[in-house]
Amino acid sequence: MAKAKKNQVFTLLDTPIEVAERKTLSLEVAKLYTHSPLTIPIEVVNGAEAGPVVMVCAAIHGDELNGVEIVRQLLAKVDPKALRGTLIAVPVVNVFGFIHKSRYLPDRRDLNRCFPGSERGSLAARVANVFFKRVASKCTHIIDLHTGAIHRSNLPQIRANLKCEATADIAKAFGTPVVIDATLRNGSLRSEASNLGIPVITYEAGEALRFDPLGIAAGLKGVENVLRRLKVLKGRRTKKVPEPVIADSTSWVRAHTDGIVRAMVGLGERVNKEQVLGYISNPLGGNEVAIQAPRSGIIIGQQSLPLVNEGDAVFHIAYFAHANTIVEQQLGEFIDELDLEEQPVDTELNN
Repeated sequence: MAKAKKNQVFTLLDTPIEVAERKTLSLEVAKLYTHSPLTIPIEVVNGAEAGPVVMVCAAIHGDELNGVEIVRQLLAKVDPKALRGTLIAVPVVNVFGFIHKSRYLPDRRDLNRCFPGSERGSLAARVANVFFKRVASKCTHIIDLHTGAIHRSNLPQIRANLKCEATADIAKAFGTPVVIDATLRNGSLRSEASNLGIPVITYEAGEALRFDPLGIAAGLKGVENVLRRLKVLKGRRTKKVPEPVIADSTSWVRAHTDGIVRAMVGLGERVNKEQVLGYISNPLGGNEVAIQAPRSGIIIGQQSLPLVNEGDAVFHIAYFAHANTIVEQQLGEFIDELDLEEQPVDTELNN
């Protein structure tokens, strides 16, 4: 076996991080009205041996909290002396939104539609520019952690551009039963980093402003799986990661009328074409309208608020070339393997 190559000093934000050292940095991205600086906290763990530079980031949308907890738990487990390469951990990218429990920046722009940003644009464009230029562009791989939007919950899933072989490799290594071959959206971190040749995967699980124990446990295990695949973490999984089922496409089923929804299905359930997903009725129970599945698939997203207006997205369905029963079986095994009782999830951000 070839002898491992010793790592070198890693420099980020003009700060050197020595071999087998971890250091907390602050990236100033803007100033508050008080002229106080607003900074993004970044933890850099530089391993003892040479390897890739992997960034794990969360809360690009400031109200998406699961990823913040995943990063915290990951950092608690990482030993720089046993690490290959460099881990850049960014628990909160959108600090403005995080402070205000909002998806957006103060200018009401979505940060994940503003990359790579610009030096003279809107506030969102400036934040995106600083973060992308000074941090994201320095990485060899990126894992971007997300949840559903407010009042929408997502089944644990990976979204990635599977046409890129390196991206497909880490997407499948993550270990979620469902992987969505998602096109790149202009302005997203995933799209702009891919333009630089950096493989990026997006993990989705749970909903905004909530901690979801399943989503956090699955995310932590998935990040570790990818780090092992890239040989950043030493050791192998004791159990082989099942080959995920690739979704050919997805679509939202929308409300045909206004009212109160009674859902008949939940996340991860297999549904058949024309199956009733739920009923919409008025508060008195009249004018009941059924919501039906347009095609057979798996529920991967769902509105959690039972009050809807006509046109609201209510159920998100993924469609597969393979039999849906295979997906449903893998989902059951995936949840059983997580064994949440043995992996308690903290419910406080600061502990």
